[in-house]
Amino acid sequence: MIQTNITSKASPRFRMLTEDQVERIKRAAFEVLEKVGFKVLHAGVRKMLRSAGAIVQGESVKVPEFIVQGCLSTAPKGWILYDRQGRRALDVSGRNSYYGTSTASPNTKDALTGEYHETRVEDLARAAKVADALENIDWVMPMGSAQDVPAMAAELHEFFATVTNTIKPIVFLAYSPRGTELIYDMAAEVAGGTDKLREKPFLVLYPETISPLIMPKEVADRILIAADRCLPQMMGPTIQPGATGPVTMAGAVAQGVAESMFCIVVAQLRRQGCPVGLGCNFGILDMANALMSIGSPEMSLALSAQAEVIQSMGLPTWGLAGATDAKSLDAQAGAEAAYHILAQGLSGLNLIHDVGYMDMSMACAVEQLVVGNDIIGMTKRFLQGFEVSDEHLAMEVISQVGPGGHYLQQHHTMNHFRNELWRSKVFTRQPFETWKEDGSKDVETRTREEIRRILETHKTESLPGGVLTELERIKTKGEKELTGK
Repeated sequence: MIQTNITSKASPRFRMLTEDQVERIKRAAFEVLEKVGFKVLHAGVRKMLRSAGAIVQGESVKVPEFIVQGCLSTAPKGWILYDRQGRRALDVSGRNSYYGTSTASPNTKDALTGEYHETRVEDLARAAKVADALENIDWVMPMGSAQDVPAMAAELHEFFATVTNTIKPIVFLAYSPRGTELIYDMAAEVAGGTDKLREKPFLVLYPETISPLIMPKEVADRILIAADRCLPQMMGPTIQPGATGPVTMAGAVAQGVAESMFCIVVAQLRRQGCPVGLGCNFGILDMANALMSIGSPEMSLALSAQAEVIQSMGLPTWGLAGATDAKSLDAQAGAEAAYHILAQGLSGLNLIHDVGYMDMSMACAVEQLVVGNDIIGMTKRFLQGFEVSDEHLAMEVISQVGPGGHYLQQHHTMNHFRNELWRSKVFTRQPFETWKEDGSKDVETRTREEIRRILETHKTESLPGGVLTELERIKTKGEKELTGK
């Protein structure tokens, strides 16, 4: 007898679109670029696109498919991110999924008190330290937009607070082209030089165009800066179906793919082969109150469809999960976070951000991040599946135990239970009486205790003193330059 698949993995898979549907959405995206075009507010980019064969009339730019296809063909099909110490961390390709924090909110739900207040630099430092300790948070964004420093230089303070409190890869926003350059200067100092940063990048730029179909000058400049340095960037326009994109999901996805592809065209024409990713956020417009929802099921529908279209091109993808429209750590917060974390993990999106958002993305919350860490752990365990092999079928052990026996003292149990069985950090499995004697603590209370434990015990690997001094110098000098003071 010939027996195959002696050892194999049984794991869940998800497919949303047929091949024909993927192709139809892709064709629609190419048509948007060629027939509708972009409004480009950067004269240099318009000139570059005209030289490549695009049709430029004033600020309107229409890009023929042959240009787009050529740029997609030169973009790397994936890239490696390293941690701050230069160790290989994330393989951003294929269906590898990695979860990261929320970012850029003006408000923070305080990690220790639960009170809402304007985001401060100390909130970002605290959040980065907690994220550094959470085993299922794979990468970090500055968790908020600091309101207690000059707005023109806020990105410098935000990056400093983050990079000094986590060794994990960082995805960053910048608010100006010069701010982007200064952050790269700080990152190069951490990495040991510009060449070493390019060799082992630990950060990704996240430029956002304006939907529908507008590329502002400062966004174009940020894309060009990253391309010139040949450092990774993940394109991330945000569409609100019904407001800044079609209310129908297929149309919204087609527009989103088109907008992201346009960004890749700009990057690849500037520097062929620079690392990029295709992505678009879909914040659903709530028609009852005209606000953007980040908890609605349509968001993951659009992101999952987008993922399959982009995966057909072989490029890295961008997602949004672990966020909630809720204002407190309640059933809504858990349900919305769990739904999107699982849905996008099943879809194989690569960099999935915004774990920790609350209040329709208006506030970052470390407590939501900690709960999200547990939900991601559950999701990773589910997606890991299980092995089907002689060892895991366990026929020898079953025979040894026999009817009426138990497996607690078996070496097989001791050898496998840690890998087979997932355990939570904040969800309870206590018997009722034990839970009651322990104070009848709800998830929010246990989460707050876990945050305090991390802040009191976790030690992030420190940067050398000389590097810290240089980062402070760049930050201080850069703030004076950006603010004119």
